[in-house]
Amino acid sequence: MSRGSALGKSLLLIILIIILVLGGLLWFDFLGIIHAKKIFAPVYRLFGLAPQTSEIISNPDSLVQADLDNDRFRKRLEALDIRTEELDKRESDLVTAENSNSQMAQELEDRRNSLDEQEKTLNSRLKKYDDRSANIEQIVADLNGMQPVKAVAILNEMDDQDVIDVLRKATEVAQRNGSASLVAYWLSLMPAERAAVIERKMANKPLHME
Repeated sequence: MSRGSALGKSLLLIILIIILVLGGLLWFDFLGIIHAKKIFAPVYRLFGLAPQTSEIISNPDSLVQADLDNDRFRKRLEALDIRTEELDKRESDLVTAENSNSQMAQELEDRRNSLDEQEKTLNSRLKKYDDRSANIEQIVADLNGMQPVKAVAILNEMDDQDVIDVLRKATEVAQRNGSASLVAYWLSLMPAERAAVIERKMANKPLHME
């Protein structure tokens, strides 16, 4: 009785092991890990299942087509990489050009400001000269209306440059009016040493604009 029971248990264990082995093979074949389609094909058809298999390209034409597809894909990737590099370079060039333009614009702005300052300075000097010229011309008119001795007394109180400007303006006014200039006479009434200094400076120095 005990021997028959042990034999039955052993048989059941063997059957269970066989079922587990077959089940494992069936599952691995279904997953495509092993290839046992011929053995389990009836079982697959019985349950309406299709094993997970990987496609093996055995046709040379298929291999060539696959290589062509891979080559096209690789070339597209290379083209995309080249395009990306071109775009990056173009962006870098644009940034460089923008910085250069900004620097140039700043330089032009600085130059324009400098020119404006120079123009203001020149205009200021011209205005000063115009005002001084008008004042000197008025002094000449006043001196021409005085007695020469009084006129020379006033000239002697001025510094040399002011005297030179007055004498030049007096000569200019006389030429403009077609009248005789009193400059030589005024100089003759000045102290000889002062008159010599004035005449020398008038010969050597240009018109004074300050």
